[in-house]
Amino acid sequence: MTPIFENRTFTHRVLIIVAIVTLTILLIWGAIYVIDVILLVFAAALLAVFLRGLAELTRRYTNLPEGLSVLLVAVLLIAILALAVSMLAPSVAEEVRHLRDELPKSAQKAGEYISRFGWGRAIIDQLPSADEVIQKIDASSLLTRVGGYFSSTVGAIANFFIVILLAIYLATEPQTYIKGFSKLFTFDKRLRVVEVFETIGETLQMWLIGKVASMLFIGLLTWIGLWAIGVPLSFTLGLLAGLLSFIPNFGPILSAVPAILLAFIASPVSAVYVIGLYVGVQLIESNVVTPIIERETVELPPALTIVSQLALSVLIGGLGLVLATPILAVIMVLVQTVYIEDILGDKHTEVRKKDLEDDDAENGTSDKDGKT
Repeated sequence: MTPIFENRTFTHRVLIIVAIVTLTILLIWGAIYVIDVILLVFAAALLAVFLRGLAELTRRYTNLPEGLSVLLVAVLLIAILALAVSMLAPSVAEEVRHLRDELPKSAQKAGEYISRFGWGRAIIDQLPSADEVIQKIDASSLLTRVGGYFSSTVGAIANFFIVILLAIYLATEPQTYIKGFSKLFTFDKRLRVVEVFETIGETLQMWLIGKVASMLFIGLLTWIGLWAIGVPLSFTLGLLAGLLSFIPNFGPILSAVPAILLAFIASPVSAVYVIGLYVGVQLIESNVVTPIIERETVELPPALTIVSQLALSVLIGGLGLVLATPILAVIMVLVQTVYIEDILGDKHTEVRKKDLEDDDAENGTSDKDGKT
């Protein structure tokens, strides 16, 4: 091989490496720039999986076409949601207004109680007073925040309808989009890409079913428990607990704060009862509901879930915190199917593990029989 040919080969390789690195940087930069759009698409896909599962259940009893069953389920869900909002909105809105008025009073009472202790006074001394907070807020910043709130509210409503529309399209013809994406790969890999997408869909579907059941369980049990304790606005607080339980680890803490503060109005003992109620509900959910969910879906390590929630909440914000767990579920499926099974070639890990356990059990039995 001549030196000129060697130099050309080396230059060609360097150019390829530079092109790959540049393309990777551009892709990462583009993904960061449009991360909100990516999360909206993922939320739409998550909702599409839920609609798809309900549509398949509907088809078993109605024999309707696939697209029509998805549309029927979507219309029924929207109608049920609209009916629930029209029936519950007045009472919930009144309770929310009452909650907004009572929370400052309960927070003040809780602060007065905590200040009786040395550690409580040390914490309260570090907090800014109300006058200091008001002085830091001038008219211009207030107007800016009001305008930002208005624009964010309008944007949230628009995003809500966009997610619903995308979800209906994705749920109606998912194979069209999956097969279209699979054509980006070589012919021998396309079937595997479709299989991976189907595995992701099944995992998210079972995770969503379990999560909805968990939300209903937590909401109802919290409502009944708060009503039994005598905490005001028990229905609104139970509804809040059920909705926020969609966010593991942090949702229950956020939902417990207003209930504990309201309980302080009655007495500190009531606040202790409320804390015990929320802890008990979470213990029951963690030891009864969660194992049933993980029996059918991918098991998510708690530490990894918290890390993903913190990372996405810092990088993206509230939407990242909400979608961190299903995103982690998708990543776990991709690691299992693409990396462990395809790249490492370990396609039968669970099967071999079960076979080894069965062999150990048989050997233990035979040894025991031999001894007898």
